[in-house]
Amino acid sequence: MILNALTLIHVALSVLGIGAGFAVVRGLLVSIPPYRGATLFLSATAAASVTGFLFPFQGLTPAQVVGFLSLILVLFASLAVYRHNLADGWRRTFAITAVVALYFNVFILVIQLFRRVPVFQAIAPTQSEPPVQVAQSLVLVVFVAIAVGAVRKTRLVAGS
Repeated sequence: MILNALTLIHVALSVLGIGAGFAVVRGLLVSIPPYRGATLFLSATAAASVTGFLFPFQGLTPAQVVGFLSLILVLFASLAVYRHNLADGWRRTFAITAVVALYFNVFILVIQLFRRVPVFQAIAPTQSEPPVQVAQSLVLVVFVAIAVGAVRKTRLVAGS
């Protein structure tokens, strides 16, 4: 019962973080600082990562590594916003760390979709099939493009 509640909280925080993350990315791409939803995105993403460590696992898992890396990214993004007010290179630091943290959230979402949704389970029962690889490759390509666009926009804002 407690595990079910933890799962529900973890999933809700993850979905909230992803939604707020896309709002932040939109702000990055249209150069509107301070980026809408940054506080919600950073706090929900951090909380989702922390709750991920509360699940009963034996040994170090890839999900825990991603969660730890995500916490580091959120720390740097938070420093960029709240300590350095997105001044100078901190605007670019925020853009990169926020996009990569959101990518990690979406990366894990794709994994969970293929693990938990029956339609996806049917086409990729072991998660090593081409549909999983194609989906993750597409997510990576989209996020690389977003990161490049966000960094370019931060240069424009900083240079103006």
